[in-house]
Amino acid sequence: MFKNIIAALCLSALASLAIADTLYITLEKDNALAVVDGESGTLLKTAPLGQRPRGIALSKDETQLYVAASDDDTIQIIDVATLKVVGDLPSGEDPETFRLHKNGKYIYVSNEDDDIVTVIDVDSKQAIKEIAVGVEPEGIAVSDDGKWVVNTSETTNMVHWIDPVSNTIKANTLVDPRPRAAAFSTNSQTLYVTSEIAGSLSKLNVASTKVESKLHFKIQGVDKELIQPVGVLVHPNDKLLFVALGPANRVAVVNMETFEVEKYLLVGQRVWNLAFSPDLKRLYTTNGVSNDISIIDVDDLKVTKSVRVGHYPWGIVVKK
Repeated sequence: MFKNIIAALCLSALASLAIADTLYITLEKDNALAVVDGESGTLLKTAPLGQRPRGIALSKDETQLYVAASDDDTIQIIDVATLKVVGDLPSGEDPETFRLHKNGKYIYVSNEDDDIVTVIDVDSKQAIKEIAVGVEPEGIAVSDDGKWVVNTSETTNMVHWIDPVSNTIKANTLVDPRPRAAAFSTNSQTLYVTSEIAGSLSKLNVASTKVESKLHFKIQGVDKELIQPVGVLVHPNDKLLFVALGPANRVAVVNMETFEVEKYLLVGQRVWNLAFSPDLKRLYTTNGVSNDISIIDVDDLKVTKSVRVGHYPWGIVVKK
């Protein structure tokens, strides 16, 4: 009996470890990285980074972090174990948003001032292509099947469809004013694009590259001008997606089937970006002006905690 109890306790402890997750958050005004335990919502440590860190991603093997140090015109390589900078990637000027291709070999970077997307070979640490896009490129998304990379240009108001084999643009789609972020559905058949000035979310058919429908966000008691959609995140079940609404201080929960808002969740001030815990039980948001992150229970769709992390949290990535 005693042995059975011990075995049960060990299994319970292993299960607890299995769902534990670590958050890595860029602090734009602290030039630092915040590390948070996602399960407890505890700030563990901070580590220095380059100037104005924003975009962040994990390497495919999760041993390294890539961080866009915008004012240093580089993407820094961070060792996850030590949180030390161990290298740099040639990102072009003022990198902000970037994505790692599903193959783990290429990074696609928006260079807002130069109107290009820089393609970086991770292994050789070389920029292998500069793709001319619209004015003020911003969002980058990669389809789960690896067939498409898209970039949004804020001033041209377009989505640029990039073939990652040839690294050339195959189509352009006009969307609502100032498109910021983009995200593919898990089945890679649909693309969702936020438009900051229009306060809208566009749904695009990937096969046709055409806009199928649009959703305009409306929040009772909140001025229309404050509803500025930025980050967008699709749940892997392809039933719900979440949209960060900037200075509206809300996250919109959107039903992907009906394309309607199910709920608005009040979070911190100037919500930027979003990430799930590995078990999909929690959703994390970075809130730039209130200097914190919000933790949302995904099953109950309720905000459970706020964690102060440092000045102007921007990007976020989660490691199991």
